[in-house]
Amino acid sequence: MEREGYPEGYGDADAERWVVEPPKSTGRTAFARDRARVLHSAALRRLAAKTQVVAPGTDDFARNRLTHSLEVGQIGRELGSWLGADADLVETACLAHDLGHPPFGHNGEDALDTAAFACGGFEGNAQTLRVLTRLEGKTLKYPWPRREGVRKFGCYTDDAEVYAWLRAGARDGRRCLEAQVMDFADDVAYSVHDVEDGIQAAMIDLGSLESPGERADLAALARKTYLPDLEAAEFDAAAAALTELPWWPQRPDRTRRGLATLKNMTSQLISRFCLAAQNATRESHPVGPLTRYAADLAVPRETQVEIALLKAVAAHYVMHTEAREMLQARERAVIAELVDALERGAPGTLDPAFAVDFAASGDDAARRRVVLDQIASLSDTSAIALHALLCRRDVS
Repeated sequence: MEREGYPEGYGDADAERWVVEPPKSTGRTAFARDRARVLHSAALRRLAAKTQVVAPGTDDFARNRLTHSLEVGQIGRELGSWLGADADLVETACLAHDLGHPPFGHNGEDALDTAAFACGGFEGNAQTLRVLTRLEGKTLKYPWPRREGVRKFGCYTDDAEVYAWLRAGARDGRRCLEAQVMDFADDVAYSVHDVEDGIQAAMIDLGSLESPGERADLAALARKTYLPDLEAAEFDAAAAALTELPWWPQRPDRTRRGLATLKNMTSQLISRFCLAAQNATRESHPVGPLTRYAADLAVPRETQVEIALLKAVAAHYVMHTEAREMLQARERAVIAELVDALERGAPGTLDPAFAVDFAASGDDAARRRVVLDQIASLSDTSAIALHALLCRRDVS
């Protein structure tokens, strides 16, 4: 059944509430209200002090998780609108996509997953569902529970009830178009912006793409991490295609002109990738509204390779440095020691909301999950400060 006030392709089930709400007379759709709730949430604000690529506060230019999420929202909103999806719904998914990320980015995520072995693991996307439905007062990226051999998953076992409600009527493992747009917008944003940040920080020299040896190393990293079936010839072709574009910066510097050139590159790349996906999707689905499960986002192979190239450049020159790996080892130690310290002193060591959850937990696994919830909610700086308070050791 079509729902009045919504774009074609959405019905009552798409706007259904997990918790029944009284009717609102604001004239806004349920999707618009959800967008506002995420935008005003404490979980979104905390992302300002959570690592994206570099730690918050170490560089005034580099992005943090909050600015990244806002940029993903802008990209996803426009692409979703072009395809006929509800703009508020897509932007809400984009703004929310990193709410479950713990301090220290993916490094902290790995450390918490190790600590969560006895209670079903930890994954940022599953934690996002938990934040949205349990932890924050007031569509899944990976719509499946934990599976053997699959690193990413979308819900924990103890969130199975809300997960089943959320996925009612969807085929197993199938993602709705809006979630696919969010995922693609995330890829576009961090592949382009991480390179921009790396160039600005003088850690990336785009001239490295001219070297066959450097390209071979980058292609190997892209194949291992982002695109398993990537061929070396494809990578070389993508490097040639990008570096020959008229707006590709050859040797950007930190003058105003250089920064403007760099900003133009990011704008052009985002448009290039989004238009390619928009056109390919429309060619695959020329008729009807592209919403929910009526269509899949089509991303041309050339676009996939170019995005993988940019991800590999950022990973190789920014994230896989010796200094970065030493810092990450210290961050993992902070997480592990925080888990032990909070659990030993709980509920007294927990914030009041989590102390209530801890007291209501029925077994050790549930209590461990509450401890992980508190740590995941922390920013980088608050995790370090709490560690210093509870563990009495300087790890900076």
